[in-house]
Amino acid sequence: MGQHTVEKIGGTSMSDYQSVRDNIIFKPVRADTIYQRVFVVSAYGGMTDKLLEHKKTGDAGVYALFAQERQQNHWAAALQEVRESMLAINESLFGPGELLEQANRFLNSRLQDAQECLEDLHRLCQHGHFSINEHLSTVREMLASIGEAHSAWNTATLLKRDGVNAVFVDLTGWNSSIHMSLDERIVDAFKNVDMSTELPVATGYAHSETGLMSTFDRGYSEMTFSRIAVLTQAYEAVIHKEFHLSSADPRLVGEDKAVPIGRTNYDVADQLANLGMEAIHPKAAKGLRQSGIALRVKNTFEPEHTGTLITGDYVSDAPCVEIIAGCRGVFAVEVFDQDMAGDIDKFDGAILKVLNRFNAHIIAKDINANTITHYLAINLKTLKRVMKRLHECFNDAEINQRKVAIVSAIGSDMKTTGMLAKAVKAIAEQEVNVLAMHQSMRQVDMQFVIDEEDYEKAICSLHKELVEVHNHGRAICLAS
Repeated sequence: MGQHTVEKIGGTSMSDYQSVRDNIIFKPVRADTIYQRVFVVSAYGGMTDKLLEHKKTGDAGVYALFAQERQQNHWAAALQEVRESMLAINESLFGPGELLEQANRFLNSRLQDAQECLEDLHRLCQHGHFSINEHLSTVREMLASIGEAHSAWNTATLLKRDGVNAVFVDLTGWNSSIHMSLDERIVDAFKNVDMSTELPVATGYAHSETGLMSTFDRGYSEMTFSRIAVLTQAYEAVIHKEFHLSSADPRLVGEDKAVPIGRTNYDVADQLANLGMEAIHPKAAKGLRQSGIALRVKNTFEPEHTGTLITGDYVSDAPCVEIIAGCRGVFAVEVFDQDMAGDIDKFDGAILKVLNRFNAHIIAKDINANTITHYLAINLKTLKRVMKRLHECFNDAEINQRKVAIVSAIGSDMKTTGMLAKAVKAIAEQEVNVLAMHQSMRQVDMQFVIDEEDYEKAICSLHKELVEVHNHGRAICLAS
């Protein structure tokens, strides 16, 4: 195991360079030197949305316009907007002078290369023998890489200006004629880096011959971060966010009531990821867990707090709930068929085949003698496709859909009598109707399916009953 840490900085934090420098770079987690660390950076806040599409609203960015509308004037205009936004960031960070000119030259070179590639591809695919769909995954990766290259180059240059021996580590494979696997690219990029005297700032996007985004999509930077930690044998992996990994969303339960978790395990992190509240992508966490590398989640704007430490073996001293989480906009898709009784495995396999075809994310499912219900985190467009295909496959079945919300109580150990009863009582007292309920034998989470309009009431009532009553103080369990 090495002496260094590998640390990822999120997009919102990256947009505040002074806080990154003062609260992260100059305040190392565990050492008396600012070196012996690797930084993996995201694009500036909102920039990947502009380059691809908005993560939450789905509003089209450069990629979506290029892929869907095929009209050059639309995607080219969007790319120009990205250029203007990025140049404005450069100006705000560097001010007038030689460094600003260097930053703009680097950025304009990348953007010009990308524009020329898109124009050439657009012209090529006007011919009937070429299909643009065959190239879209490559276009998506190329555009995404620009955001991370922009922020990583800027950060390394600014740190040099401020007296740190920072080095820009470009994992994007830009203009590279050699195709490598992800691991090969990382090993090659770091082979000449001296971590004792240099502070590497690496791009969150890393180019590989198989393509990161085909598997991880917008979670690609977490996989890059994880593999760097594993391959360089880091002592600890650290994620810097604009908020703590807390017992609930402070915006819902109140900042004075939400408390940092402090300690938990990778099992809990997986449950959060399943709900779309990723501390880290499950496949990225797997490498850290298998290598025995702890993950720490820190708040950029509260650097003195030790944050939340996630390990593979942690179990709370006493059974307790560590976090109340959930998601809205879930679609419950219910398939009822009298013929299902006795043949439920056949029906279940056929339904899963349809859901897999449309890449539908399954949060939970119910099964009884003649009904299977899947709770899906998908958009309305995908839902319509799923429902159409299900009706085609199951002519005699009664198939219904309903928009719901899921709230969940999660903890590394919740094996105690009465906790489920307390949760149900807390929800019932708010006159919230529970449509369905799940608790596995592992007892690391309880899920309640409710009407969307009751989401906030359910979160607040569960947090009050299962977390606030314990008066945890600075953290549920302080990390070391």
